[in-house]
Amino acid sequence: MLYTYMHDRPKRLDVFMAEQLPDLSRAYIKRLIEEGNMLVDDEPQKPGYKIRVGEKVNLTVDLQALEKIDDIELPVLYEDENVLVIDKPVGVISHSRGRYWYEPSVASFVRQKTGQEGDRSGIVHRLDRATSGVMICAKNHETLSFLQKQFGMRTVKKTYLAIVAGHMKDSHAIIDMPIERNPKQPQTFRVGSNGKESSTEYQVVQSYSKHDKLLLKPLTGRTHQLRVHLKHIGHPIVGDTLYGKELFARLLLHAYSLELTLPGGHRSTFTASEPVEFGDFND
Repeated sequence: MLYTYMHDRPKRLDVFMAEQLPDLSRAYIKRLIEEGNMLVDDEPQKPGYKIRVGEKVNLTVDLQALEKIDDIELPVLYEDENVLVIDKPVGVISHSRGRYWYEPSVASFVRQKTGQEGDRSGIVHRLDRATSGVMICAKNHETLSFLQKQFGMRTVKKTYLAIVAGHMKDSHAIIDMPIERNPKQPQTFRVGSNGKESSTEYQVVQSYSKHDKLLLKPLTGRTHQLRVHLKHIGHPIVGDTLYGKELFARLLLHAYSLELTLPGGHRSTFTASEPVEFGDFND
């Protein structure tokens, strides 16, 4: 299939093709380019190649023939006939975001275990790709609905660990600021008067010379809530490439524990041990 570039200003090849194929992830498009499956005027190029007006991109593979997703193994913290609780590693997405997104995910892992169908199989709630920690997944539709209602009614108690830049003014406080999408960078969010109600409770549990380790309890569940709130008050999370400036091997944000009611009425708490990067952190 051919795609002709018609704009005067050059654009990255991977960006252009992501616009043409919105059901594909950027990572997957990059892989297709690197493997020679997207040719510019019949020549292989790199994802960062600047495509120019009149050049044609030839997609040389049948996307429907590439639908197989590689199996993935994730650490299981708890499993019964209704739920699967995992410790999601950094770098793993919660679920695909389109028909042609052939990347292993938590949802594909659930499909392996249960035989469910659908891009979001068993996904009750999400963690960002860069965030590790506890996720609970449903093994049937009844359980999915039962658990999602608890998240919607805010009866689920979530606790995160984070290491942030600088020292908090108060050792224990609540950040109560509305969050809205950032129109200048649509993939990000910001504190804004037109946003949705958002509250985060924090407590300092350890101080280093230039950083604090926090326990965070999101009292609402907005996208990027913890990252946005901490950035806004001047203490971005270490390793946050979207909202901070301090580079690290990973985002130092971890979903430490999750308390909720399981089918049958038993109130349970699941914990994912603190990652080694947190314990070894020393500024």
